[in-house]
Order: sequence, then C-alpha cells, then structure tokens
Amino acid sequence: MSKFKIEPHFRLQEWVAEEKGYFRAEGLDYEFKEFIRSTNGAHHATSGHSGAFQSIEKGRESNITCACHWTVNVAASRGHTKLFADAYSVAPSGIFVRADSSIKSPADLANVPVSVGFQSGSHYATIQALESYLAPEQIKLSFDEGMLFHRMEAFFDGKSQAATLFGGPYYFAEQLGYRKVIDTTFMIGAMINGDPDMEEVRKYFQALRRAQRDIDLRPEQFTHYYKMEFPERFHAAMDTRRWGPGERIVFEPYSKEVFEQSFEWIARHEIFEAGSMGSGNYDQSVISIAANG
Repeated sequence: MSKFKIEPHFRLQEWVAEEKGYFRAEGLDYEFKEFIRSTNGAHHATSGHSGAFQSIEKGRESNITCACHWTVNVAASRGHTKLFADAYSVAPSGIFVRADSSIKSPADLANVPVSVGFQSGSHYATIQALESYLAPEQIKLSFDEGMLFHRMEAFFDGKSQAATLFGGPYYFAEQLGYRKVIDTTFMIGAMINGDPDMEEVRKYFQALRRAQRDIDLRPEQFTHYYKMEFPERFHAAMDTRRWGPGERIVFEPYSKEVFEQSFEWIARHEIFEAGSMGSGNYDQSVISIAANG
C-alpha cells in the first residue's frame, strides 16, 4: 500500500501535527510534502480564469486537500473529488485597501475592482459580503492578479485598489497597516482524492483534532508556523508574533442542508455556466468516516 500523502493548506494545523508527531502517534504511514516555499509560491502565480476549481480539475496529488466549500461542492458534484462530510473549516478573510485609500466603507467599493481568485474562496466570499451593500452590477471583481500569494504581492505593489485576502496574508496585510473594509470570512471544505483507506483518513483528522486543541489553547506558540506557509521572499518582513490563529477546523458535519443552500447560491449568482455544476446530489458527492464503518 502506498504512503498516505499529506500537504499543508495555508494554515497551521498540519505543521503542528507534523512537528508534534501526532500523525505518527495515530499510526499513519505517510509522506509530508511542503510545496509553498519549495516553489516560492509559483503554483499560486496563475491569473485570469484559472483558480481553485481548475486546479481540482487537473487533479491533486495529496490524499486530502482543501478549497472553499463552494468550489468543493461543485467539484464533488461533477465527480472530480469527494467532499469530506465529517468536518469543515472557517478561514478569516477580508477586503483590504491602503491605509490612505479614499475607500472608507463597503459602499465605497461600488464599481471598484476587487482582486480575487477565480472560482476560489475570495471570489464567492467577496460577492457574498458586498451584496449587503451594493447592487449586483456595482460589484466588480478582478481576476488578473491571480491566486493568494500572487494577489497579495500585487496588492502590496499597488497593482490593485482592493484585494480579498485570507489566512496568513490577511494577518500580514494587517501588520503592514492595510485597512480592512469588510469581513469576508468563509467556510472551507476538505476533499478526499484517490481511494485512500478511510481508517487512514480517520487517523489524519484525529491528528488534526489534537493540533487544533493545541492551537486553541496557546495560539501564540504556533503562529511562527506561518513562515512555513509563505514564500521565503516575504519572511524578513513578517512578525508572526502579532498574528492570530487563522483557519479553524470545526469537527461537525458539513450537512446536506448546507450543501444544498450553498449549491443554490452558486447557481443563482451564475459563477459557473448554466448546466455545468454537475448533479447537485449531496449523497453522491460526499464521503464520511461514519458511513464507511
């Protein structure tokens, strides 16, 4: 049997579990693949209409990966992956502007392009947050700056007036004095790729549960792990002692009701072409440890 493949996902939990030996303690035979720093963020340099959904379509190597729950819903509904139904995450996110920007409130973002990742968490979350303030035709999104780290760097370089950032980049923007206009915190879903033994999946999540407890108890002891999640060119400017705990894993079911409400929201906002979202069948789209014994 091949080793269980683990890679971090812009958060602290996998790093804490690895360093504390929780994966080993649970009996996992695994390999841990770090890919942000090793590629200096190159995998996040895509721009335009290429984002989280497209990366799932191409296939991901690790047995468990993550993306915003909206994209995972559609990807699983189209048969590209399985949505793990026994847990989900919540990621702090927000739309940021320069400290001296004339944009003071969400209403000031009318017709202002906000930099987001195409069919990625920032895409959906930005619409969801701004539609309380703006008419649909006033919400303008820009996909030109690409995915998370590439988008963050472009924003810092002044290539966009506003950008939606989450996780570590959210805290980095705060540290550097950028101003959050509105919160866009969103849910993240886990995907099961390939055909791993569900007992191995259980061990993986049990290790993350232990890591989450540690982060909840003493977050300041673990924020230094953000440097493992950032391309090295940013490290000298980062003071992770000032940062928060970031994405939190919630060990509660991602229910059929949530799936169906989210699926309807995606369709209503026409983020995918009509007829391209798959079956929309929850039972066919998810996988659960409980359901597998």
